[in-house]
Amino acid sequence: MSGAAQLDRTLAALADPHRRQVVELLRERPRRAGELAEAAGLTPPAMSRHLRHLRQSGLVEETHPEFDARVRVYALRPEPMVHLLRWLEETERMWSEQLTAFKAHLERP
Repeated sequence: MSGAAQLDRTLAALADPHRRQVVELLRERPRRAGELAEAAGLTPPAMSRHLRHLRQSGLVEETHPEFDARVRVYALRPEPMVHLLRWLEETERMWSEQLTAFKAHLERP
């Protein structure tokens, strides 16, 4: 998948406030699906939909503890955020160059 396609998937996933809340919760540590639902104030089916979207976007990964395959533990994956950070840095650089050029244009006699 290209960097642009990954960025589109990441931004689409993060467009929802509940999914951003899940990402914030997972920044602290991996968590069980039920724990995420409770912390976010969502029903288990609603959380399941959000987690599916986050998995499909590549932002989170799902694992199962050896002792119980029914338990799902979610953790953040850093790769999609690297693409987002790179895009933000490039965008910031472009705007900085544009503003510098605009300022120079305005200051010309």
